Amino acid sequence: MRLSRRALLAATTAAASLPSAAAAAERTGRLRTGFERLAADGYSVLEGQRVGIVTNPTGVTRTVRHIVDVMHADDRVNLTAVFGPEHGFRGTAQAGGSEGRYDDPATGLPVYDTYLKSGQPLADIFTASGVDTVVFDIQDAGARFYTYIWTLFDCMEAAALAGKRFVVLDRPNPVTGRAAQGPVLHMEFSTFVGRRPISQAHGMTVAELARLFNGEFLTTPVPLETVRMSGWKRSSFYDAWGLPWVPPSPNMPTPDTALVYSGTCLFEGTNLSEGRGTTRPFELLGAEGIDRRWAEAAEALGLPGVHFREAYFAPTFSKFQGKTVGGVQIHIHDRAAYDPVRTGIALLVTAKKVWSGFAWRPDNWIDKLTGNTRVRTLIDAGASADEVVADWQQELSAFRRTRREYLLYT
Repeated sequence: MRLSRRALLAATTAAASLPSAAAAAERTGRLRTGFERLAADGYSVLEGQRVGIVTNPTGVTRTVRHIVDVMHADDRVNLTAVFGPEHGFRGTAQAGGSEGRYDDPATGLPVYDTYLKSGQPLADIFTASGVDTVVFDIQDAGARFYTYIWTLFDCMEAAALAGKRFVVLDRPNPVTGRAAQGPVLHMEFSTFVGRRPISQAHGMTVAELARLFNGEFLTTPVPLETVRMSGWKRSSFYDAWGLPWVPPSPNMPTPDTALVYSGTCLFEGTNLSEGRGTTRPFELLGAEGIDRRWAEAAEALGLPGVHFREAYFAPTFSKFQGKTVGGVQIHIHDRAAYDPVRTGIALLVTAKKVWSGFAWRPDNWIDKLTGNTRVRTLIDAGASADEVVADWQQELSAFRRTRREYLLYT
């Protein structure tokens, strides 16, 4: 029997109210992740199921034990497979890489590679693994172009094709869940850095995104359950919860990186360094030939919550490897006031004005990151940052209305 979207939405909330120990934890006011609530309830959501889990090094407990190791050692859950995304299950691969198919030395579990796989080929992997339920537990960074949310989308789609249940264990959005910001992707720019029309900074948790994907974007919705957090507040940043931060990828070392990422990752679409190969990726930006004038121009805009420092650095890999470049370092002094997307646009506008060498990547990768041509063409036409930001407001308002239906936390 095929479930209606309304019935599936109801199912996604069923696991949001786990009883007993989880309910008691919620009354304490301390945050509990989806996995913590799942374990506290004795894995009842997974009872009688052969379970496979999509995860990476961020899938850890509060004491930094990996949840695969915890579940494998617990007789109450029948964990039979692991599915690794970009960078791999144990995180040994750099950007654009994965670990391939292998047996995990610690648990003996088969690890399947999902990176760059989707549709029927990924469904075939789920079928071959023999699992009944696919679980997802990966820490997100809050930006549309952070690819793990599209691993989530692809795995949901493949699970539907393979006739599998899908369970999402929720974790905090590290940069809060206050609001959606930035341009909304146009479908002609659909890629692995943006499969469907959501805003550049979505302001959602992975469980909320899963509900949105199921309700709006999947041709065949998957039987979905979400195990929500308890105690999470949309206005709080990651460090409010006392949770350990495990880098979701090699160039996301701290929650501070995530805070700027949804804006400054746009520099991947230019010939400037986005700080890869430094200890502060996405906070340091620059190129050969840039001097103090860029920091001065950015600071003169008076953007809320942030200051810009003239900075010089020599990346150890990626753009300008081994060369000293000039640019800016972003210093956030008021996280609540800071708007990462508007700041990223302002930095693009000022960089183009003060540095004659500014150029977009020849493949117009910037259009894939912003999800449209408008940002690039407006900046090329001399538009101000405020004019660029104003251009996407109507589409953003429409997305915010859609988004509201799928939120789990108020």
